[in-house]
Amino acid sequence: MLPVVAIVGRPNVGKSTLFNALTRTRDALVANVPGVTRDRQYGISRVGRQPCLLVDTGGLISNAQGIDYLTAKQVHQAIDEAELVLFIVSARDGLTAEDEEIASVLRRASKLVLMVANKIDGMEVDTALADFASLGMGELLPVTATHRGGLDAMMKAVDAILPQQRESEEPEEDIDRLRLAIIGRPNVGKSTLVNRLLGEERVMAFDQPGTTRDTISVMLERDGQQYELIDTAGIRRRSRTTGVVEKLSIIKALQAIERAHVVVLMLDASEGLTDQDTTLLGHVLMQGRAMVIALNKWDGLDPDHRKQVKSELDRRLQYVTWAHKVTLSALHGSGIQELMRAVKTAWRSALVDFSTPELTRVLKQAFEAHQPPMKLGRTAKLRYAHAGGKLPPRIIIHGSGTDTIPDGYRRYLANKFISHFKLKGTPLVIQFRNSKNPYQDRKNKLTKRQQEKRKRLKKFTSRKSRK
Repeated sequence: MLPVVAIVGRPNVGKSTLFNALTRTRDALVANVPGVTRDRQYGISRVGRQPCLLVDTGGLISNAQGIDYLTAKQVHQAIDEAELVLFIVSARDGLTAEDEEIASVLRRASKLVLMVANKIDGMEVDTALADFASLGMGELLPVTATHRGGLDAMMKAVDAILPQQRESEEPEEDIDRLRLAIIGRPNVGKSTLVNRLLGEERVMAFDQPGTTRDTISVMLERDGQQYELIDTAGIRRRSRTTGVVEKLSIIKALQAIERAHVVVLMLDASEGLTDQDTTLLGHVLMQGRAMVIALNKWDGLDPDHRKQVKSELDRRLQYVTWAHKVTLSALHGSGIQELMRAVKTAWRSALVDFSTPELTRVLKQAFEAHQPPMKLGRTAKLRYAHAGGKLPPRIIIHGSGTDTIPDGYRRYLANKFISHFKLKGTPLVIQFRNSKNPYQDRKNKLTKRQQEKRKRLKKFTSRKSRK
């Protein structure tokens, strides 16, 4: 395991900016607004002699209540698991009462601490750092996270404290790990589901829309399968989206769909399928991702309401009949096992291997049973099919006149392949390729002499017919 280094400080001192600079990513949400970060964000440092596991945390404030109290709880958990704490202060703001309180918290935690003064650019270093000496936290390390100034010197100090690691200890991405993104509208229970799967309060779950702001990735092993759970911010309709933080949160949530192997679209069963839910479903379809539709808060509905919700889903989601629909209660844990079985089935379907002979055989059977309609006096001829990719599975069909094939016949073929290969939980992409005319090149390569000969013969035939 890599040594854990927690980044701690009051709001708006540049913790997330420093985290992004050290990991060389944009994983942490950054905005010039206090309190953007709430959950713990993990990443591997790419600066310094050896890697370490960095933990970005929310800002600690005095007398925290409500959602700020839950943020503080996350910070304390990060401190507890860390081998070293980077205590970040703002050189531009100088020493504050909140800095003094955080210093007291770190002393009581009995952790190794390095004090880092951020936003030092344009200032006289000795003068800017003088006030912080009263905290008695040792030497201050001046940095400018936005411009990456001073980071190498800071990480040398970190390397000197942490135990030596072998180069091979840096974890590599597991190609067998299933990336599972959980998306939905605000307050449908996404974070509650993540916590239920993990068996701990890893991410903040609060009865208030917009609690989750950042996209949080967490590793999980369940029933022998490795997962990367991606908890996302709730996505509201564009007309109700306010503030730069919420807009950035939504962008990161949509990026999570693109990264995922399987997407769980969570719905609030008590509200049924809303217009915003169908918009989110459209984003998943556009990316071609495998999907499971999860109806949360199912335990709170009476039998008549359940029947009504199921009927509405069947009627409005006829275009995604391939997707699993699972009912569950993230709060109490019912339906979780069925959900994870559906996720694994969708993943296996999205990674299925097709053989060309079998695809061609299914194609010929479908073509003989029902041929495409005639268009512009032509009927398409389909010859053979082969695999074209995975995630989503893609089938390339070769033939002639394929540009005349309507969408209805494309869906007919897709259903035949889905039924034969028992695919469930993933869309199937069908693409057509027109076969090349074998005489086209010969026609284009006629010599000039041959072309003139043809013209003379045409004129002679024309004169003879007039006589």
